[in-house]
Amino acid sequence: MKDIVLYTRRGCHLCEHVEEMLAFHAPGAAVLDCGDSPEWERAYGLRVPVVVVDGVVVIEGRIDEPALVQALAGKPAPTARD
Repeated sequence: MKDIVLYTRRGCHLCEHVEEMLAFHAPGAAVLDCGDSPEWERAYGLRVPVVVVDGVVVIEGRIDEPALVQALAGKPAPTARD
């Protein structure tokens, strides 16, 4: 089973959207607010939302559902050219 974490920030609409998608695609994912830890704030504060799978950032920023599903499956997220 994969360890999935969403780093977020209170009041971030992008984060809320990803949290809703994760509730469906990865219901066991942990949701951590960067404001709760100086370490998380330094690492992810300006990049939220950030999805980490097994300790590796797989996707961040503006995230749509197809890209999230691909990232959770271990496939590279599509680029603007794809």
